[in-house]
Amino acid sequence: MAEHSFKYIIVGGGVSAGYAAKEFVNQGVKPGELAIISKEAVAPYERPALSKAYLFPESPARLPGFHTCVGSGGERLLPEWYNEKGVQLHLSTEIVKADLAAKSLTSAKGETFTYQTLVIATGSTVIRLTDFGVEGADAKNIFYLREVDDADKLYEAIKAKKNGKAVVVGGGYIGLELSAVLRLNNIDVTMVYPEPWCMPRLFTAEIAAFYEGYYANKGVNIIKGTVATGFTSNSDGEVKEVKLKDGRVLEADIVVVGVGGRPQISLFKGQVEEEKGGIKTDSFFKTNVSDVYAVGDVATFPLKLYNEDRRVEHVDHARKSAEQAAKAIIAAEAGKTVEEYDYLPYFYSRSFDLSWQFYGDNVGETVLFGDNNPASPKPNFGTYWIKDGKVIGAFLEGGSPDDNKAIAKVARVKPAVEDVNQLAKEGISFASKI
Repeated sequence: MAEHSFKYIIVGGGVSAGYAAKEFVNQGVKPGELAIISKEAVAPYERPALSKAYLFPESPARLPGFHTCVGSGGERLLPEWYNEKGVQLHLSTEIVKADLAAKSLTSAKGETFTYQTLVIATGSTVIRLTDFGVEGADAKNIFYLREVDDADKLYEAIKAKKNGKAVVVGGGYIGLELSAVLRLNNIDVTMVYPEPWCMPRLFTAEIAAFYEGYYANKGVNIIKGTVATGFTSNSDGEVKEVKLKDGRVLEADIVVVGVGGRPQISLFKGQVEEEKGGIKTDSFFKTNVSDVYAVGDVATFPLKLYNEDRRVEHVDHARKSAEQAAKAIIAAEAGKTVEEYDYLPYFYSRSFDLSWQFYGDNVGETVLFGDNNPASPKPNFGTYWIKDGKVIGAFLEGGSPDDNKAIAKVARVKPAVEDVNQLAKEGISFASKI
């Protein structure tokens, strides 16, 4: 079978791959030196579009509109860009074996790829209900959202089941964003999740109460504190009902499951050091294996701001870690170094007319401020997290660009707080003064 050899290989074709390729080219990598190997059939794209604009009923986003690197305001890297820069795209190519000692990768078709430096950018894979043996979870019209193919299938189902019923399993990012976009398509939506409130890994009960109230006002039915335990199908094999642990049965034409993901690192098991569910790296995303780097969802890296190792699943980190690794690789070859990665955790979401941003860490005492009435025409509220007398995290719904910059600065600077009651009164103006 075919053998290919490159100086640099990026394995994985998601957000990190596109941003790493751009940075490699910026750093002067020569044509023919770099390859991206991806099991997807398209060049790297901005994955967040899939749960938002891709499913809009009017003027939905489509490729090539959201190829990387438009998500951060950069140049859109069309497939032609890779050709022009001499970056080889090996698409629809799944790597099934990695031998890091031999610096070799093998594809499902039997092709061999050898490299001098490897960047692991394999991202996450969705957790499926079939993984747990949930009865009927293999029925048609049960969807997961990770790749553009998944979004295409869901879009077609939405069109085919006009004014139908959807059950969204999960109350995290995917659950909230897809419930909103399904309602925009005039689908009857019920969200089901086991936790006491939505987005429990980030939201406080007070923050969640606003979104649950807002979604209810938009016609989304929310069922908390239970899980889907089985599905029934019609004679065509399409999902018909969702059985819940609490005994309820929900009608469903479409089911969307968003119960989390897991980093795709099985190819490298036993070959690299792991920590906290990911591949352990330093501040330059270098692993314990010579000439092997890991970026994005798969990397457990030193989070300098909090002096701990952490794994971050978010597009912002996927972009920035990829750029850092590419810079570090080229610098190391020249006997130079780059600054350590000093990341400020950042998360955001948009749904309906809402838009929130969060920076920092969500531990400690919380202070809520602003207008968090779900019925408000323009809700604008936030929360500060305080630990050891300092603000270490900030959340804001409905903020202006300047407001969002202000909460980012607060989370980075970690200013002292003397009076929490005064902080609640000042609200966003506290951040604006920093």
